[in-house]
Amino acid sequence: MKAIKAIKAVGGAIIVLASINAFAQASGTDAAASDMSQQQSAKQQYKAVKKADRAQARKVRSALAKAKGISAANILVRSRDGNVTLEGSVPEQPQVDLATTVAQGVPGVKSVKNALTIRPVGQ
Repeated sequence: MKAIKAIKAVGGAIIVLASINAFAQASGTDAAASDMSQQQSAKQQYKAVKKADRAQARKVRSALAKAKGISAANILVRSRDGNVTLEGSVPEQPQVDLATTVAQGVPGVKSVKNALTIRPVGQ
């Protein structure tokens, strides 16, 4: 009889410990859900920043294409947080300077790094 009472007591203790452990895991799940929502929020913020950078680059590219005296076909525009980089080649030096001026005139542009090279037509 004593053995049966001891087995019941040990079994009861195991059930209590298992339920405490399950409760602790459930509250850990809430923390994981909170962490997951923070990751999604950070991902959405990253996507919004990238979208704004692409829009800024399109505005600069459009301004270069509309500007008279610039051959914008070989100009690559990159934007990051309002900092614009112009890469590629143009046929003449005055176009390098004009491209910088046009890019600086676009609203939202903080700075312009000009990495354009001069490559005459046909080379």
